[in-house]
Amino acid sequence: MVAPCFFTREIALTLLGMSARQDFPSFYPILDGGILSADPEIRRGELLRLVRRVVDAGATILQYRNKTGSDEQVLDDARWIRNGAGPDPTLILNDRVHLVEQAGFDGAHVGQEDLAPQEARRILGPGRVLGVSTHNPEQIAEADQAAVDYIAVGPVFATRSKENPDPVIGLEGVRAARRLTQRPLVAIGGITAENARSVIEAGADSVAVISAVFGRVVEPVPTGGRAAEFLRILG
Repeated sequence: MVAPCFFTREIALTLLGMSARQDFPSFYPILDGGILSADPEIRRGELLRLVRRVVDAGATILQYRNKTGSDEQVLDDARWIRNGAGPDPTLILNDRVHLVEQAGFDGAHVGQEDLAPQEARRILGPGRVLGVSTHNPEQIAEADQAAVDYIAVGPVFATRSKENPDPVIGLEGVRAARRLTQRPLVAIGGITAENARSVIEAGADSVAVISAVFGRVVEPVPTGGRAAEFLRILG
């Protein structure tokens, strides 16, 4: 069995201001709040089960994304996620940079329509991880000059995880992104266990996965198995 690449808070801090590609985890699961129950008690149980299963499988980084919930909802979810994950996994909050400290998370991820990286870094300070989404060479080049710790690029393949996805970039887009930056590169969009290896071979350091791991919250058992499969494939 291949041992997972452990990515604790201490390693997370080494990413700041440098290209720590060798330390960045190859598997980057993203949990979207849209799959969770609206009932608070059920929702908390789902969060605990799902997060615990991917962490037990070997995931060492996890992002929580909730584009529609209130700040209060996101904070409540975040606390249960930290509870389920334990102290070691690096937890990233999508978009809500101002909530990272309250949530007890380790960093934030911003998109092109969210807070600018320089403002996000000002809020986060130097001691937390910051990632940014990009979709074309111009955005990648700009992100490479920003105070970010990793750059996400995609969608690599067609995806249904976003209502209005950007144009698909394909594996050639990943190769082009690799030529533009030496920062950790996270590929996202339509990535499955079947195509994940090809994305890494194209130059990505990591694959971000949403539906291929958290496809159905009512089936928590396969979630851990899916995470373990990605970790096995990515080595």
